[in-house]
Amino acid sequence: MTAQLNARGDVAVVVPAAGAGVRLGPGAPKALRLLEGEPLLVHAIRRTAAAPSVRMIVVAAPPAEVEAVHDLLAPVAPVIVVAGGAERQDSVAAALAVVPDDTGIVLVHDAARCLAPAELFERVAAAVRDGADAVIPTLPVVDTIKEVAADGTVLGTVDRSVLRAVQTPQGFRAGTLRAAHAAAADSHTDDAGAVEKLGRAVLCVPGSDFALKITRPIDLALATHLLRLDRTEP
Repeated sequence: MTAQLNARGDVAVVVPAAGAGVRLGPGAPKALRLLEGEPLLVHAIRRTAAAPSVRMIVVAAPPAEVEAVHDLLAPVAPVIVVAGGAERQDSVAAALAVVPDDTGIVLVHDAARCLAPAELFERVAAAVRDGADAVIPTLPVVDTIKEVAADGTVLGTVDRSVLRAVQTPQGFRAGTLRAAHAAAADSHTDDAGAVEKLGRAVLCVPGSDFALKITRPIDLALATHLLRLDRTEP
């Protein structure tokens, strides 16, 4: 059954999904790889659409797959699909271009974090709604982190208590995100980094273990376990 988005919601979600995902091995674009018989992108959109504040979802797909992606997602939720770019930020910019100016909050979410729960979208959006320019969900770093020289020599041990692993969805005041993309002079791996370069504060909120990023084959195995666990919980 197709999910119905909230026409009175104040959140647009942008999903860059045009990447090849070479670290996941050869095959389809990463967002279209299968997890328990369904593409990662389908899982991602299903959970995005379940967030009550979401009014609009825009997916940036591989240019050759725009129509196919639209047909794939039509039974899941009403989405707009645009052609993505060569780099992640190009895809975000292409999707952001079709978000109406009267939308106050924009979340940027990676299809590779396809099990991020609806509650995480709401947590991020609520923090933006409460006044933050930019919000990122994070988890504490649990491994010991070493700074290492080019020759492999350890230079020191980093204090992990001040480190966080960053997830998506990342949330922004729409004007802040647009300004960050307009000012970006070089590539960035996440949109919060572009906002940081504007000199704006970025707020952290608790992330979710389910929002892991599927990058390598072992991540697919872990995501399969989490998905099965999620299905068995009452």
